[in-house]
Amino acid sequence: MEQEAAQRESEELRRVRWRPRQVSGWGLPQLLWYLVFLKPVITEVHLRRKNVQFLFIRFSAWQYAGTDKLWAGLVTTLCEGIRHHYGALPFSVYSVLSNKPVTSAGFYQREWHCRCRVCLVLLALLAALSLGVGLLYLSLSGHALGHALGHASGSGSVLKAFGGAATTLSGSGLLMAVYSVGKHLFVSQRKRIERLVSREKFGSQLGFMCEVKKEVELLTDFLCFLEIYQRRRLRVVLEVTGLDTCYPERVVGVLNAINTLLSDSHAPFIFILVVDPSILAACLESASNMKGTADNGYHFLNRTVTLPFSVPIMGRRTKLQFLHDAVQSRDDLLYREITRKLRSPGGGRSSRDNTEAEHLLAVEMHPGAEHAQSRIDAEAARRIQEALLCLHDARDCLYEYVPDNVVSMRRIVNTVPITVRLLLQQQPQGNFRGPTPRQAVAWVVLANQWPCRLSWVLQCLEDGQLWNVFCDNSRELHTMTEALKNVLDLDGDPELFERFLGADFPFTVDEAQSLLRCTVNLDHSIRRRMGLIRAVSTLKPPSPPKSPARDVSHAINGAANKASTSGASPSGHAKNAHQPSDWAKGGKPRPLA
Repeated sequence: MEQEAAQRESEELRRVRWRPRQVSGWGLPQLLWYLVFLKPVITEVHLRRKNVQFLFIRFSAWQYAGTDKLWAGLVTTLCEGIRHHYGALPFSVYSVLSNKPVTSAGFYQREWHCRCRVCLVLLALLAALSLGVGLLYLSLSGHALGHALGHASGSGSVLKAFGGAATTLSGSGLLMAVYSVGKHLFVSQRKRIERLVSREKFGSQLGFMCEVKKEVELLTDFLCFLEIYQRRRLRVVLEVTGLDTCYPERVVGVLNAINTLLSDSHAPFIFILVVDPSILAACLESASNMKGTADNGYHFLNRTVTLPFSVPIMGRRTKLQFLHDAVQSRDDLLYREITRKLRSPGGGRSSRDNTEAEHLLAVEMHPGAEHAQSRIDAEAARRIQEALLCLHDARDCLYEYVPDNVVSMRRIVNTVPITVRLLLQQQPQGNFRGPTPRQAVAWVVLANQWPCRLSWVLQCLEDGQLWNVFCDNSRELHTMTEALKNVLDLDGDPELFERFLGADFPFTVDEAQSLLRCTVNLDHSIRRRMGLIRAVSTLKPPSPPKSPARDVSHAINGAANKASTSGASPSGHAKNAHQPSDWAKGGKPRPLA
């Protein structure tokens, strides 16, 4: 958007001779002069302008998720962002004088008119103030002259009265204007809206929305004034993030506020919603106040969003670059051995600093244990670096199983050092065998991507490979799909899971058991839930014991039924005659046994 704005600006400068005016620095006094004495006119020349300037304002819905009026936070953020960009003084002067642009009739070229009323009022106040000061001066000078001549002058008191009245009236008018500007200077729109929100009785009434609408209209008119003054179009871009982490009612409120701000066709606002559409659609469908309006959340979003843009699938080069950036952010783990050496007595610190560091960081251990721990730290640093290099190696297939999500990438990168260190801590001293760094990072990816299926495999462990265990018990897992619906949604692509365990990383049960003790990114409550469901499904109600008398009665009844069936006519009248009386009354036939 900034590149587009720069290109349009250069094209406009080649087309016309005037340059855009500045609103800061030396351009501020000129802006204040235009705000007070001139009135803008929307002409055809202004409507034909193509150059545009974008003002970017960030709004994190999560910061206002705890308030009842989340959409009010959106409006206050908008007002505060514009006030901060252009300064508090110009907007305060505009709020007091209300210099709203007007539309010209026909092909009118002049963009500014003199505000005759304001000029006349200001001149009258200044003339009255000058007259009052002059009368006061004359009365004081006449009073002094009368004292010098030895007699008092009656006209001096009259001049003093008229001068005081003129000075008071004109001075009070100017002071009231200055006071209004100062009030808007220190009490911003954000504070006024927050005060309205704090009034619970007023907040639930229609007047609250009217007051907020007035504040938004004032802001829109101010931006229109600045468009004509700067000789360019202005567009305020609000980047709305974190909306899919709020309550459904809060989400509905923000979307309604966006629709309200965009209800005016000439509103200079552009909203960029950075959300997950599936979560937003679910919030709209579950909101109690959207029944009948957003029964289908996707249809509601299609009526709100005018330019949908779905982020495409991350390419191979982009994913490797993001993984590399995530790994580079973990240098504190890779170079812990270097920092530990810097804390040693030969690392350049004073003896006092070393003594304090020893008291704060040292662990009581004998020299042999300290030497062993240093070996473990050195080996851990080497293995962590090797594991993280495998993660973003273009020649390895491991990066293909990492999701196209920066948050998931950082979660995997942050988990790998912990897993590698735990693997080394559980090994016997001096024996650095066990799973390789590549196996460790692959296990972390497996637990991050398919927690449900991995938990199921670990619940059904047998001899052999994990994929064989899953294949042998997958049918039972499919029978629990309804009970484990929310957990199964955590898993990634099932086909990638098959390729991961079946071909690229065929973990054995022994390796899985060794890695399981060091797995920190797998929710063990999933396994407990699966074990409980399996235990409940295997329970069968016990059958009651059979008694000889019951067997005899069943045999007699069977013989009677057989005899009645053999004696029945083809039309079935004889069979119906042997049914209980409830059948004739319209009820269901009772069992004969």
